[in-house]
Amino acid sequence: MFQLYWHLPANLMPLAQAIHDPDLIGQIQKAWSHFIQTGQVWALLIGLVIGYIIRNLTSYG
Repeated sequence: MFQLYWHLPANLMPLAQAIHDPDLIGQIQKAWSHFIQTGQVWALLIGLVIGYIIRNLTSYG
């Protein structure tokens, strides 16, 4: 059985992990509120705008 463990694909390993907090929607809400409170949303929007401007300035026609 131990030899079979080493032949499993790497993406199957987390399936055997124990889930500590099954509240997925609560985790998403907490992460989103942290994203807003820390101001990272502004960095994302500014980066998207600057990237869009640079893309348009460097493209041909």
